[in-house]
Amino acid sequence: MNERKTFLSIGECMIEMALMANGDYRLGFAGDTLNTAWYTRALLPAQSWKVAYFTRLGSDVYSARLRNFLETNRITTDLITMDPVRQPGLYLIDIEKGERSFTYWRDQSAARLLADDEDALERAMDSADIIYFSGITLAILTPEKRRTFVGLVAKQRENGKTTVFDPNARPKLWKSLDFLRSKTMKAAAAASIVLPSFDDEATIFGDADIDATAARYLTAGAGLAVVKNGGGDMLVSDGTAQTRIAGHDRLEPVDTTGAGDSFNGAFLAAIAEGAEVNDAVDRAHAVAARVVMHRGALMPMEEIRA
Repeated sequence: MNERKTFLSIGECMIEMALMANGDYRLGFAGDTLNTAWYTRALLPAQSWKVAYFTRLGSDVYSARLRNFLETNRITTDLITMDPVRQPGLYLIDIEKGERSFTYWRDQSAARLLADDEDALERAMDSADIIYFSGITLAILTPEKRRTFVGLVAKQRENGKTTVFDPNARPKLWKSLDFLRSKTMKAAAAASIVLPSFDDEATIFGDADIDATAARYLTAGAGLAVVKNGGGDMLVSDGTAQTRIAGHDRLEPVDTTGAGDSFNGAFLAAIAEGAEVNDAVDRAHAVAARVVMHRGALMPMEEIRA
């Protein structure tokens, strides 16, 4: 029997307190890279693919609950490092007209030190076939550890691994827009695949259209750009060939949280199983269209597979 391959997602998973219709808050766990791992796990066959998560947690009760949540949902936690002092970050959610707003407490989160144990980080990457990270993964690290992280990703790409980057730009996490832009483009150079969202790119980089977004990332050194566009036309380009994929009917969303993450997870699951890129985009859009009609970032796995 062939050994299972590994999809590795790296980033910060936080404690989520979501406001319910009755005014109570519900405790859960989420984060962009965890969300993507969730959808990848739901769609990849467990007999041939392991889905692993790399972060840093504390020794507190909520870190233990978070780890148990991942393991219960067949997301491997063996690579996670432990911090003797810090704990997971926390955020509160409010929803108005299907759009969420967030209030964060994450300055002292253990995940901010996820790259401090460089040997553990490199071993985790060495164990993987596909390595996924986001702009938030980068934003929470110190400048020195960010350079280390991107350097390790670049090394993995040079060694033939598939490295995947969603820029997921969140200006509040960066000291300036110029700094955000610079570090985003350096990370893109280490990526086999970039998965930008056009609305973010237009806001942060001033891109006039999806073609400009793809061209910028390919010029930086990315191997393949898949430009998401919130249901509008999408673009897939590797610098020599490009395909424009017609948009779909716009939906009135129930909750947009996790839409891009679910697209990423479904797209990468399809690619991992050998699908052509255009087919993978279609599958990913179908999943994301269902996710925005579901409250919360994480649709139950059995519903994703249905």
